[in-house]
Amino acid sequence: MSKNWASTLRLPKSTFPPRPLPQHRDQYIKRSADDFYKWQATHRPADDTFVLHDGPPYANGSLHAGHALNKILKDIIIRVKVQQGRQVSYIPGWDCHGLPIELKAVSAAEGKHMTAGAIRAAARDLASKTVVEQMQSFRTYGVMADWDQRWTTMDMDFEIKQLRLFQQMAGRGLIYRKYKPVYWSPSSGTALAEAELEYNEDHLSRAAYVRFPITSGYSQLPGMEGFSGQLFALIWTTTPWTLPANKAIAVREDLTYHIIRTGDDAILVAEGCLDRLAQLLVGEGNTAEILGTVQGSQLTQLQYTNALRGRAASSQPIIHAPFVTADSGSGLVHCAPGHGFDDYVACSALGIPVSAPVDNDGLFTDEAYPDDPERLRGISVLQNGGATVLGLLGHDVLNVHEYHHKYPYDWRTKQPIIIRATAQWFADVDSIKEPALKALDEVHFVPEAGKKRLEAFVKGRSEWCISRQRAWGVPIPALYDTSGNAVMTEETIEHIISVIQKRGTDAWWTDDKYDPVWIPASLGSPVEYTRGRDTMDVWFDSGSSWTQLDRQADLYLEGSDQHRGWFQSSLLTRVAAMVGQPPSTGMTSLGLAPFKTLITHGFTLDKDGKKMSKSMGNIISADQVMDGSLLLPLKVKKKGGNAPVVRDALGPDALRLWVAGSDYTRDIVLGEPVLKAIHQSLIKYRTTIKMLIGSMHESARSTPLTALDHIAIIQLKDVMAEVAMAYDKHEFNKVSNSLNRWIANDLSAFYLEALKDRLYCADGGGVLEAIFLGFLRMLTPVTPVLVEEAWEYRPEWLQRDASVVHPLKQLYSSPVIDPSRLTYDETALRAAIPILTSAHTAIKAASEPARASKVLGSSLQCTVVLEVPGGEALKSLEAYADELEAMFVVSSVEINAAIPAECAWKYSEVFEVGGVKCTAWVLPPRQDKCPRCWRYVALKEDALCGRCEEVVGEGVD
Repeated sequence: MSKNWASTLRLPKSTFPPRPLPQHRDQYIKRSADDFYKWQATHRPADDTFVLHDGPPYANGSLHAGHALNKILKDIIIRVKVQQGRQVSYIPGWDCHGLPIELKAVSAAEGKHMTAGAIRAAARDLASKTVVEQMQSFRTYGVMADWDQRWTTMDMDFEIKQLRLFQQMAGRGLIYRKYKPVYWSPSSGTALAEAELEYNEDHLSRAAYVRFPITSGYSQLPGMEGFSGQLFALIWTTTPWTLPANKAIAVREDLTYHIIRTGDDAILVAEGCLDRLAQLLVGEGNTAEILGTVQGSQLTQLQYTNALRGRAASSQPIIHAPFVTADSGSGLVHCAPGHGFDDYVACSALGIPVSAPVDNDGLFTDEAYPDDPERLRGISVLQNGGATVLGLLGHDVLNVHEYHHKYPYDWRTKQPIIIRATAQWFADVDSIKEPALKALDEVHFVPEAGKKRLEAFVKGRSEWCISRQRAWGVPIPALYDTSGNAVMTEETIEHIISVIQKRGTDAWWTDDKYDPVWIPASLGSPVEYTRGRDTMDVWFDSGSSWTQLDRQADLYLEGSDQHRGWFQSSLLTRVAAMVGQPPSTGMTSLGLAPFKTLITHGFTLDKDGKKMSKSMGNIISADQVMDGSLLLPLKVKKKGGNAPVVRDALGPDALRLWVAGSDYTRDIVLGEPVLKAIHQSLIKYRTTIKMLIGSMHESARSTPLTALDHIAIIQLKDVMAEVAMAYDKHEFNKVSNSLNRWIANDLSAFYLEALKDRLYCADGGGVLEAIFLGFLRMLTPVTPVLVEEAWEYRPEWLQRDASVVHPLKQLYSSPVIDPSRLTYDETALRAAIPILTSAHTAIKAASEPARASKVLGSSLQCTVVLEVPGGEALKSLEAYADELEAMFVVSSVEINAAIPAECAWKYSEVFEVGGVKCTAWVLPPRQDKCPRCWRYVALKEDALCGRCEEVVGEGVD
């Protein structure tokens, strides 16, 4: 009678789903994120808290994959710290002021007809709603944080601390007001900081060569004796609209200049530029006639006239400037100190006044052309301004041409900016630059190149324009007298702060213009003063966020663009507040830099390697990754009709695995090919977990461990050590690599394959519980939702055991198995593993041609003979001879047995151990197949082997 042996086997049994069930996702997220954050706050020691300070995202729209990358990297790190036994503090923040929010809440056209109070109310409402929406999205990623304590830059408490910081900097003389050129955005109507610019590499300008007549004194120059014509200075400019503000022409004293005849007149040009300009000056095919040669130092005695300045204007000087070169243009540089930073520095040193006849909208004012103001008034300098100015100069314009070059744009409106002199508030960076740079020596950077990048931005900055001409922001606490002079003292700031604390920040704009409550009594008559309308740069807002902490943060982590943004503004404001503080304040002991470690990540790219942007339409949201909509639908088997579209929605685990598996120190690609690989890994993880859950037996806890079990524990310990090191170094892609290699090579292909016979057919022993716990422990920082789900499905006997700690709460360093059960010599086993692995590989290689010849199916359908001459290889193989057939998943293994001369088939593979050549022979089985375990160890056909007989006992139907 045939027997049903399947009922006697311990086949895996688990209800763990192959893919996550959406209806359970929220509860798993809550347990593994919100509940877990609260748990660690009370179960990890408070005397060693790890503080991750949030770089506040901007509250002006929906989140994208870049936001997910940032928040998940932070989450992985703090989960690692909890595993290491530390309590963590992560309080999310939001950046809520500034132009983008204001423009989204109120269009530019609407804003011109609204009060500042109404604009602020609309902006606050938008920012408040966006904060809640973004927070809800962040939580769907499985990110844990103290969400209830979240802060925003528009909170009253935050604004007061920011004003106190401003007061402190002003008291140290680091805040001042000055009329000088700044980056100005006509499209936004405000000054901008360097960090608010992006550069268009292919901007098209109308460039021109223009001549200016030298007024007198040039008869003394070499070659000019008796010359009756007019001498001109030739300049080249890519911004002709700045010519009305021209106040000087710069040369370099050590450059050589030629005086070139042009008809009856002559023109000055640098020697190094002559070849390039000869055709322009004297026509094609003609040779330039050099009347004389002079040094730049001789030209600084001359003056010239600028017709655009008006008939009443006096002559203007030719000056020396170190930035002049002969690499481009003519070697003479037009200087408009109201429209250029270098020009301003050179001219200010000589007392040359600043002029910038352009208004807030980028339109010429009457001062642009005093002789006939209507000719330029109201013309946009960025549109027709240059062409109109050149038209006024007439025959003095020698050439006009298009010029492609890199040009700064407003990063929010994507429109070109101008450089324009206005009265603005500045923070002095130059005086704190040295201690700021020194503070960075104490900071750990990941990647290391981040230090040089941040240093370069700090070194290249001398001052910071911190005022903005907008309604939505923190006010610069300045009062102005009837003459427009600013009044700002420690007393006035203190008084203003006290009023804001009572009335709120909005009152600065909504109170009556002459409300006396804002004016300290010491200033006299209140009606002589009004409140300023400038707000602080949003980088000053977010850069003040370190004031939320009572200590130096352990970590700042943001995108690489923040080297010129939040990283820099945080460093500068903190150093400005702390450097030079007396030791009694305790401030200096906290560290000058606001961060101990600074990590930067790259940007997200689409599958073609292009940066994601709204204008290109290639933005990918985190939701698209989690719901599987970027991949082809799953094939659903359904009889008749149209099958429903089912997406491979792997949830936050897929999103988080994409983050962890990427080298975040570079730009990261996100697209279908990448996600396919991520899904394959995640499905492999779930399959492995399902197998482990279904195969674990409580009896295995007391079953003696074999050499194979010990090897599995060694491999587990090794991969956990690799993973721990990678986590500690923030190299999360190496975590993924180590895990995938261990699963494929050590766990699936070796241990689980070798364990199946014992697991299903024998005593059900092994170390699967230890592997289960170790595997989940390694996954915890990256896929906590998956870990929570796996723990929910653990066997009932494991659920009853209260001594086993939840994997999320386990210390990473805790043993995964009772050390007393490990009775084998680990040193000897480690020495044997390479030998066993080499033999195993050779057996598999020898089996392949046997399978190709169709004489071998299952690996159990063979006998193996290992020819090993001697040495360590022989000792190791003999030491574990009883387990070799299980390790190699064959029916029998013999060492140095005779190879039969005549047999149905035989295949071999040579392998080398320690320089000794060995051979693995794969031969036909010598006994019959056991119908229960399928090993070829039965004494006769259809009979059970001895072990199966002992396990099964009598009569199984």
